[in-house]
Amino acid sequence: MTDQIDQVDQKAYPGPTLRQLATFVAVARAGSTRAAAERVARSQSAASAALAELESVLGVSLFDRVGRRLVLNEHGRTLLPRAVNLLEQAGDIRSMFAAHDAGTLRLAASFTVGEYLLPPLIGRWKQAHPDVRVRLDIANTRAVLDAVAGLEVDVGFIEGARTHPDLEVAHWRDDELVVVAAAANPMAGRRVDRAWLRQAPWILREPGSGTREAADRWLVPGLGRFRIEMELGSNEAVKRAVASGQGVGLLSIHAVAEAIDAGLLVRLSTPLPPMRRALAIVTHRDRRPGQLLAAFLGHCREKTGV
Repeated sequence: MTDQIDQVDQKAYPGPTLRQLATFVAVARAGSTRAAAERVARSQSAASAALAELESVLGVSLFDRVGRRLVLNEHGRTLLPRAVNLLEQAGDIRSMFAAHDAGTLRLAASFTVGEYLLPPLIGRWKQAHPDVRVRLDIANTRAVLDAVAGLEVDVGFIEGARTHPDLEVAHWRDDELVVVAAAANPMAGRRVDRAWLRQAPWILREPGSGTREAADRWLVPGLGRFRIEMELGSNEAVKRAVASGQGVGLLSIHAVAEAIDAGLLVRLSTPLPPMRRALAIVTHRDRRPGQLLAAFLGHCREKTGV
């Protein structure tokens, strides 16, 4: 039945059909027609045919074959954000007449934002919009930017000052980074000097994370050479290692506030200047936010006073 509809649409309007565009987007994200077929509930041969029809209608190829993978070429990269926009607009029209399907928000956030700031915002949003599904992927800043640039998510929330030619990065709110140690550390409650900080074993986030970018931006000019004992892939891992007495750490105040209140960590007084950074909202330059995403971003900005 759907193939017959496609045929009718093609005769009435000799341009790309939504099914062809959906197949194209699925192939762009999955890297092959075999994997894409599962996403669009079609056979591999039907997915291959839909992609071939789209390339025939447009008169250009959209992918380069690299080994067994299909990789977007220049034409494909130009089409992808526009195809996603059209599919989302079609989804908005469907949602207008389907009360049970209010839509899905696909978010990506770096660790500090995703673990500590977004959950309460999403919770309040869900209270007012119980039918909206929310998917939140948490990764480091570099991975979040890649996900937004690849149109795998609707919006990203990041720490750090990274940019990307395909993205718009807008200030969201400010954050403060603090030096922390175990509550049993002998320097708890005392002011430490630069010599002590240089010799202390530091436990930091991994390269590529927004928190690590901030750490390098402040610690290197402030201390010069210092001792990095561990590089860990999450805030929770850093907190646990620091709380167990293995070293000192540098994390967002949002990440350590509960541990400080619980007496597991202490904030150290240092001669370093205040360590503040901006948190940002990241969107694709060629992708217009739909009504659902625009409303959610308005909710996030309102709740944070932006």
